[in-house]
Amino acid sequence: MTKHTKRPARAVCRVLGDRDAGLYLAGVVVSGFGTSAMWLVAGVWVKDLTGSDGLAALCVFALWAPTLVGPVLGTLADRTRRRPLLLLWTNLGLAVLLLPLLAVDSRSTVWILYGVLLVYGAAGVVHDAAESALVAAAVDRQLLGDFNGLRMTANEGMKLVAPLAGAGLYAAYGGARVALLDALTFVLAAGLYMLLRVHEPKPRQAGSSADRRARTAEGARYVWSHAVLRPLVLAGGTTMFFAGLNGAMVYAVAEGLGHSSAYVGLLYVAQGAGSVAIGLAAGPLLRRFGERRFAGYGIALTAVAVAARALPYDVVALASAAAVGVGLPCVLVAALTAVQRETPDALLGRTAATAGTLLFAPNAVGLALGAGLVELVPYQPLLVMLGVTRLGTVLPLLRRQPSRASASATSDRSSSDANPA
Repeated sequence: MTKHTKRPARAVCRVLGDRDAGLYLAGVVVSGFGTSAMWLVAGVWVKDLTGSDGLAALCVFALWAPTLVGPVLGTLADRTRRRPLLLLWTNLGLAVLLLPLLAVDSRSTVWILYGVLLVYGAAGVVHDAAESALVAAAVDRQLLGDFNGLRMTANEGMKLVAPLAGAGLYAAYGGARVALLDALTFVLAAGLYMLLRVHEPKPRQAGSSADRRARTAEGARYVWSHAVLRPLVLAGGTTMFFAGLNGAMVYAVAEGLGHSSAYVGLLYVAQGAGSVAIGLAAGPLLRRFGERRFAGYGIALTAVAVAARALPYDVVALASAAAVGVGLPCVLVAALTAVQRETPDALLGRTAATAGTLLFAPNAVGLALGAGLVELVPYQPLLVMLGVTRLGTVLPLLRRQPSRASASATSDRSSSDANPA
């Protein structure tokens, strides 16, 4: 084993050797299993009850729609201590929320599923904001990149395993049993989070409604004014927009290769495997290259892989999918790690939620736009154009990175504005 191959293994051991980091990751694995299973089954469930592809697609919309109001929801993560919020209001609350799905058994009760999914998505935004802030307080700052990479590995690993388990459970016992499984995973995750040892300062409470509105906007202002965060978050949002465009063409790629739509599942497995691999190496690579170069190299790899997908060869399609799986998480891990390192604790919930909105909302826009474009234009030239255009977004990230001292000065000014004496 070479020196370079040992580095990811040492990084994994360092994170898992940290008690709180290990508990967090265990919670991510447990709750992620149930969530991944439920997300897949929801659309299949609606399709079976209604026979409508459009109504089935609305499940994904209901889950993603709350990201559009991420800055507002992120305020909740800064108005209370994050550990009880993460433990009680999200995990245990979501476990209870899923119980009404036991009543979904016909087309006339599908509205219950949509309502649950909408609240599920909103709670997920709050959960992610609180978790980002709590991780920054509980995990050694030198391990944040490693932790976020392993979190990505855990999430993607569950996406490879859980949907198959969820589909099998659904086929055998129906959607209600999958909902119960998801509820159980949230209860187990809450038990793991209960064991965390985190010291949190008492958060500042907003007074008037005007004060609350101002606090909601502080996260967006902080991201936009910060010399390190702004280019990373903007690059991440642009990347996810292109990822949505590319994702809308995946069925056309399968058809162009002479395969049925089931072939898309194989492409997703290859992409997931790539994401699992980069998650293990993310921490050492972040330390070696820094956030901007790590993100830039990932975007460049993704751009080349997307353009290569236009070639009519199975081996190229599978290799491209794996390369996208490696490249796409780089900018997301880099941006999230930078947010955790560069943001004052009092602002971290709102800033993380704002960054989440700017990173992931463009993906939904790209999916919608790509679905229209692929009906009008052959997919091969579109893929080449997407790859070449995406390469242009790399250039700002490869410029000289602002010094930590300069970024720290920006952080101090924003922190002072957010916490007046």
